[in-house]
Amino acid sequence: MIKRYDVLCIGSATLDNFLTTDCSLKSVKLGDKVLVKKMEKHSGGGATNSAAALSKLGLKVKLLSKLGNDHDAEFILNELQQYKLKNICLRASKKNTDFSTVISCPHKDRDRIIYVHKGASRDLSVNDFKKSQLKAKWIYLASLVGKSFQTGKEIAQYAKKKKINLLFNPSLYLAKKGKNYLKLVLGATTILVLNKKEAQVLLGTKTNSYKELLMGLYELGPETIVVSNGRKMTYAFHDDNFYSILPTDIKVIHTAGAGDAFTSGLLAGMIKKYSFEDALKLGVANSLSVIQHVGTKNKLLNEREAKLMMKKYRLKVVKHAF
Repeated sequence: MIKRYDVLCIGSATLDNFLTTDCSLKSVKLGDKVLVKKMEKHSGGGATNSAAALSKLGLKVKLLSKLGNDHDAEFILNELQQYKLKNICLRASKKNTDFSTVISCPHKDRDRIIYVHKGASRDLSVNDFKKSQLKAKWIYLASLVGKSFQTGKEIAQYAKKKKINLLFNPSLYLAKKGKNYLKLVLGATTILVLNKKEAQVLLGTKTNSYKELLMGLYELGPETIVVSNGRKMTYAFHDDNFYSILPTDIKVIHTAGAGDAFTSGLLAGMIKKYSFEDALKLGVANSLSVIQHVGTKNKLLNEREAKLMMKKYRLKVVKHAF
């Protein structure tokens, strides 16, 4: 019997090195030697973060991500086994697996610097999978760059043809390419999730009006749009209504992975037939848990835990008539 998957997550897989220092990053000068207080390694990347979060929330998930033939790939695959995730990519890249170094000082300026190497994730081609493996109720398309984005466009067109729902979560890299570059993907998108800066850059505007941003993005094809803004208000447009939700102000340890946790929670809620308001709350609850720990998958919530957190923080969504 063929297993029916709820979601196929497509995007990058990275090995994230988290370095924590007590030195304010704003005070560091060229040539300084900075003492690292703590170092942790975790898997990351849009595909693995979303797949792990969705799996933890009780959905049947698989992922498509190009890895290198190296120890970093082994580390990532070992972590994915904890979430019972299968990578359907058929080939390893000759390039190194993506990696990043995240340097932060959470106790002072709460700032961070991220150095990212995009290697194997640039190398995804249509020969790395069988089209039959793309079958799922939803496709979660995270950011892809280089040759891989062309593959992403073909997958988006396949999803549109086969009436597969598509969630698109582009990064600032892609937003800077502009709406014409992303036209084919946006036209196949069911849910578009991005932050305020990405929305402004994609639309080529400096407006701070969320209504203008949401409607501008809606005109590009997506049915549902969500625009976040870190600790500030998140806005959404769905079924001819505007929504807003303000995340609870809590102590933040690290923000890496918060966006993926939110987006995955939102999608899980919609797949599980939550109201749109409760789907937004589920996403916020998941992100609130992640930002209290180091690592993009650290302390992802299961559905029961998420519901308890939604009640604990009394998350409230405001619905605004169109």
